[in-house]
Amino acid sequence: MFLRALAIVLTLLFTPFAAETQVGAKLQRIGFLRSGQPPPVWVKALQQGLRDRGYVEGKSIVLEVRFTDKGPEALSELAAELLRLNVDVIVASGTPAALAARNLTRTVPIVVVGVNDPVGTGLVRELSRPGGNITGLTNQTPDLAMKRVQLLTEVIPKLARLAVLGNPTHPAYASQVKTLETGVRSLGGQLEVIAVRGPNEFEAAFKIARTSQALLQLDDVLLTTHRARLLELTAQNRLPAIYGSREFVDAGGLMAYGVNYPDMYRSAATYVDKILKGAKPADLPVEQPTKFELAINLKTAKALGLTIPPSVLLRADHLIE
Repeated sequence: MFLRALAIVLTLLFTPFAAETQVGAKLQRIGFLRSGQPPPVWVKALQQGLRDRGYVEGKSIVLEVRFTDKGPEALSELAAELLRLNVDVIVASGTPAALAARNLTRTVPIVVVGVNDPVGTGLVRELSRPGGNITGLTNQTPDLAMKRVQLLTEVIPKLARLAVLGNPTHPAYASQVKTLETGVRSLGGQLEVIAVRGPNEFEAAFKIARTSQALLQLDDVLLTTHRARLLELTAQNRLPAIYGSREFVDAGGLMAYGVNYPDMYRSAATYVDKILKGAKPADLPVEQPTKFELAINLKTAKALGLTIPPSVLLRADHLIE
């Protein structure tokens, strides 16, 4: 009951439109499912994408937002609740949500967003022809992690020891770590891999990380959900750090380079629109990222005593002062 009540409250918070409907009008329900609280800008980007395609919340569609940080069982309960609401489409944010939804239905269409390896995790048969009830957008890019390392070496030219923070339960964790180990070794550097499975492990992780010159944080729902605490620990330990999404930089992180997540959630609305108009997920290719962004917090750089080279500043899409 608590989860259900919480979900209803959160739906109201994330839905700024009136819930009143025209008498007799057919409402189409869209579920939004995520493990951990999504940055509000991501949900708003999805809502904007739907508005751009002519949908009006409370009149033609209802967006049911559900999220929890209480683990797989609670996430599965919320997925089941969305199915009981007879949603027409589920937008699954991140791999855990996508798997939770897939495990409960093979008929209700699922649009995944920000899933790192949809083929490797068994969500789709192949990117070009998903073959089931799932399609959407992946953030899978093999060389993205090393591009972040390169940015750190430009800001810290004598970087020799790099800490990497990640969640080993993430399906792509092992492959990302392997790529970084090979890449950093080829540059003559050392890598300190630090695994965390929950917020209770953060402080111990930073006792290890602070012996390195910089920190690279892998993309993960757990880390995005607890970004405020992670940013606090990063600042306390005076660690230059790079992240995968701009939301960390907006909140005080030094740098972020990765896919444009708000743009990805706006694009998810295109998939929802096509499915509501009769398209089958099996026939809609999974989209790989094409738009990336570099964000830099100049205030944080100054606090750390870092001078961002002009060559890096010129490439930045967002400078926060």
